[in-house]
Amino acid sequence: MNDYAIFWEWLSFGVRWLHVITAIAWIGSSFYFIALDLGLVKREGMPEGAHGEEWQVHGGGFYHIQKYLVAPARMPEHLTWFKWESYFTWMSGFFLLAIVYYAGADLYLIDPNVLDVSQPVAILISMGSLVLGWLIYDQLCCSKLANNDTLLMLVLFPILVLIAWGYTHLFTGRAAFLHLGAFTATIMSANVFLIIIPNQKIVVADLIAGRKPDPKYGKIAKTRSLHNNYLTLPVIFLMLSNHYPLAYATEFNWVIASLVFLIGVLIRHYFNTVHARKGNPHWTWGAAAVLFIIIMWLSTVPSALTGEEKPSPSAERFMQSTHFAAVRDTVMGRCSMCHAAEPAWDGIHFTPKGVRLDTDVAVAEHAREIYLQAGRSHAMPPANVSGITKEERALIVAWFEEAMK
Repeated sequence: MNDYAIFWEWLSFGVRWLHVITAIAWIGSSFYFIALDLGLVKREGMPEGAHGEEWQVHGGGFYHIQKYLVAPARMPEHLTWFKWESYFTWMSGFFLLAIVYYAGADLYLIDPNVLDVSQPVAILISMGSLVLGWLIYDQLCCSKLANNDTLLMLVLFPILVLIAWGYTHLFTGRAAFLHLGAFTATIMSANVFLIIIPNQKIVVADLIAGRKPDPKYGKIAKTRSLHNNYLTLPVIFLMLSNHYPLAYATEFNWVIASLVFLIGVLIRHYFNTVHARKGNPHWTWGAAAVLFIIIMWLSTVPSALTGEEKPSPSAERFMQSTHFAAVRDTVMGRCSMCHAAEPAWDGIHFTPKGVRLDTDVAVAEHAREIYLQAGRSHAMPPANVSGITKEERALIVAWFEEAMK
């Protein structure tokens, strides 16, 4: 069982690494092509059917790029498709969701104080919400709203707010943020898999067959690609949020998640406007900063109003261990000088990653992290600045493993 926990942690790390690699590839190509598309210029002398061109310099050479809204006069011999980055990002992300939240549903997915359901039911709700999200979004995109990108985005935002609120009433705060990110990422990847690539394949097939491709397929694909562009930054925030309890484990976490979408849209609007050579809307950065300050306030002020801490069922299990009192004293003596509401360690002004270890409940709630970072490894305390002993690390291991049995 203990070796299994270590193996599972490494499996999680490996899949997370793969997920980050593929996400970088997908986001990079997405941002590049949106910037390229917005920067295209119509010039004299371009080939028939060319919509615009761009000259770029990189890596010691010059690139001359031309775009055809429908298709060139004949099919080129070699055509590069950008799709696998999206597919592998989603697949590795779902695999990671299964490793962390489905396999550890009792710890990370289910909060009985929010919704007391069995593990299979919670997992079905999780998977069903991802499918439902795509169906709702796709129907909206197939409606008359699709004729106005701005109006469509204004309709989609309240839906995202509702989804954010709903997830916080289904799962733990950490799982709610992760699922909102997965919900959005599923829409993005499905856009590529079910809309963008199939539409491009139709155009290529028509071109090969000597038929004139219908321009509507390119227009639809471009709209979905633009949606993906605006949703990317919020998804990155939500995927990183599981390391920062101040984001997900607060009273107004669903409001924080909603504001993050606005910040992401503001930042992308700035870059898209600059790339389209339509000015420099610096106001977007000021607006984003104001929203981020509001997020900081929402994550801290309500904490004083939430009342006494109540341990989750999993935390109660660790608090009932015969080793708990000794481990609690060790953690509070070796870790709480930093991991406290008001850190006492010189140079530490805020609780690292929002993880407090200054109460019984807090220690029990972070049992797995304490076990892995201070028991099975020497990651904490950093450079062992507080002088935790081998015996104390062994005690942490014994405590965790006893409770898990």
